[in-house]
Amino acid sequence: MAKPQRDLTTGPIGKTLLLFALPTLGSSVLQSINGSINAIWIGQLLGERALAATTNAGLVMFLLVSAVFGFGMASTILIGQAMGRRDIDAVRRVVGTAHGLFAILSIGVVALGWWSAPAILTALHTPADAYPLALAYLRVIFIAMPTSFLAVLLSMVLRGAGDSVTPLKFMALGSVIDVALNPLLIRGWGPLPELGIAGSATATFIANTVSFAALLGYVYRRDLVVRLRGAEWRYLIPDPTLLRPIVSKGVPMGLQMLVATGSALAMVGLVNGYGTTTTAAYGAASQLWTYIQMPAMSVGAAVSAMVAQNIGAGRWERVALITRSGLLLNLVMTAALIGVVALLDRAVLGLFLGSDAASIDLAAHINIIGSASFLLFGVSMVLSATVRANGAVVAPLLILAVALFPIRLGMAYALQGDWAADAIWWSFPAGSAASMVMTILYYRYGDWRSGRLIPARQGEEQAKAATEPTAKQMPVG
Repeated sequence: MAKPQRDLTTGPIGKTLLLFALPTLGSSVLQSINGSINAIWIGQLLGERALAATTNAGLVMFLLVSAVFGFGMASTILIGQAMGRRDIDAVRRVVGTAHGLFAILSIGVVALGWWSAPAILTALHTPADAYPLALAYLRVIFIAMPTSFLAVLLSMVLRGAGDSVTPLKFMALGSVIDVALNPLLIRGWGPLPELGIAGSATATFIANTVSFAALLGYVYRRDLVVRLRGAEWRYLIPDPTLLRPIVSKGVPMGLQMLVATGSALAMVGLVNGYGTTTTAAYGAASQLWTYIQMPAMSVGAAVSAMVAQNIGAGRWERVALITRSGLLLNLVMTAALIGVVALLDRAVLGLFLGSDAASIDLAAHINIIGSASFLLFGVSMVLSATVRANGAVVAPLLILAVALFPIRLGMAYALQGDWAADAIWWSFPAGSAASMVMTILYYRYGDWRSGRLIPARQGEEQAKAATEPTAKQMPVG
């Protein structure tokens, strides 16, 4: 008989949470660095028009990823609960249904994206000189979507099962390949053709494909719990019983990303009204915020996985302790990062703004006001992760929508006459404070503790599933 699966329902909560969250944080940092380096390659080798083209294409890709991201999150919650109650067959049924769904969506995205790419770029008002480059880049990226979607899903599935180390390893592999191939395929080298901007997209396609294939091979070589064998391959045909919670819970979670994107676009529109210097300063401060918010995102993901497994195991007494540890860990990590950024902000902002003292001063001012909002944002992230782990996804969506639109944007619009651009910067902590208060109230008094996403299996079949030899332990990290 195989050793019992390692899970997130036993052991010291704080240490387990930290060891699980750090690799997730590392994955986020790697992804951001990868994107930044590729942008540097494109800007240096192909110029401003190419960089503008990838910016427009990147917005399209973000919207597409947002549309399917929620389905992956819903799948990881289902997997976490099934892992918590040792229902290995349920884990594999969810893995199969999720991958079958993503495969269908990916094929649809390729077909629709290739055909509609010109219309999408036109709707985004892509500058005429950047349009041909954006079209060439976007069409290759659409072709790369199937392996990209499946790689992201498999990484999320592994985290839901308690393994955040393996996804980090293979994301690092993909990032190294992507960064190395970008200049070679953009300019051409030896037998490699000169592909221009399409070379950058091709590098991403190759990196994603190799990373996904290597990760899949690792899963089967180590015989990890999320693999499918023999008769289990039929699980790739989406099961309507599982599709229902994946879609019904996934759509609101995907909408949260779209709501955040819509708010960000509206905020940029306000900032643009104050001129180029303000826009540049805001853009530089936003680059710093990308990293400041990473601890909250990573700790939230770790809390969601741990809470889902403990709910599945019926260990509700640990749920509040996990949430409390997540809040404390997030506050410590985020506060430390805010402090470091505040000390080094002018030096770092100079990397984006050059020697323009006025822009650097304004960006530092924006950062001091806005960065504090991420302490409050982190509280909302952790509490929302806890309630979502039991399938409560509509309330966090509504809270986010209220905090970002009537409160944050409402304040930014209403106070401009008195505070000018400062109304925009102060709207960030105001919106985050409102979100935090509403989320605390829902966590304390909401009905998120009731309900079950998928029923537990009964009798001999459940016992067989729980004790089936799945060989290797899942690493917890």
